[in-house]
Amino acid sequence: MSDDVPDQPTPRWKRIVFKPSGEAMAGPSGRGLDGPTLDQTAAEIIDIRQNLGVDVAVVVGGGNFWRGRTGAMEGMDATQSDHIGMLGTVMNALALQDALERRGQPTRVQSAIEMPRIAEPYIRRRAMRHLEKGRVVIFAAGTGNPFFTTDTAAALRAAEIEAGALLKGTHSGVDGVYDADPRTNTDAKKYDEIAYMDVMNKNLKVMDATAIAFCRDNDIPIVVFDMSADHALRSILTGGHVGTIVQ
Repeated sequence: MSDDVPDQPTPRWKRIVFKPSGEAMAGPSGRGLDGPTLDQTAAEIIDIRQNLGVDVAVVVGGGNFWRGRTGAMEGMDATQSDHIGMLGTVMNALALQDALERRGQPTRVQSAIEMPRIAEPYIRRRAMRHLEKGRVVIFAAGTGNPFFTTDTAAALRAAEIEAGALLKGTHSGVDGVYDADPRTNTDAKKYDEIAYMDVMNKNLKVMDATAIAFCRDNDIPIVVFDMSADHALRSILTGGHVGTIVQ
């Protein structure tokens, strides 16, 4: 009887950037942090890192704590509001790091706003070295600049670290890109695949236009999927029909 471990499937991409929304980290409530959701997210990241050998970088949103756009609409200075949102992403990054490391996965947090007591500064070459050593790298604080979303930060980091794809996890139960909001329109049609330009021309609310254009210009495919579905990351990387691919 052989003790050999069955061969794992070859992943579609060797290196990815995973972009969970901040609200997804909050679980059903949509606010704060949810322990079971963090644990599930960590388990799925570890599965693709350790079993499929995929380099995983994560760019976390911060909408479960603060949305910069909301603060600006309520009269707050837009730059100040965005900086508050960046701090929310750091909290999410530290929480996800803890969930990963409790399961034995070495992880580093790199922040675009320097916070040397709790995170490394973002240094591209150091981030790539961590990935090569099998560590998960979590990028916090967006780009470090106001007026740019964490979606744009994810697209930028994907290009910088030479990732094969950007995987955007949604929190609303919507499992891909539709031609209308499926939560309010029962006739909404889901796209299995759609072009970057079609997303922008149809004004589909997938990611902000800056992020879409950046991925188009750098030939980085985007997969939009429901991250609450079990084993979604593994399914995407092993060729399953999960979510919508924008390319």
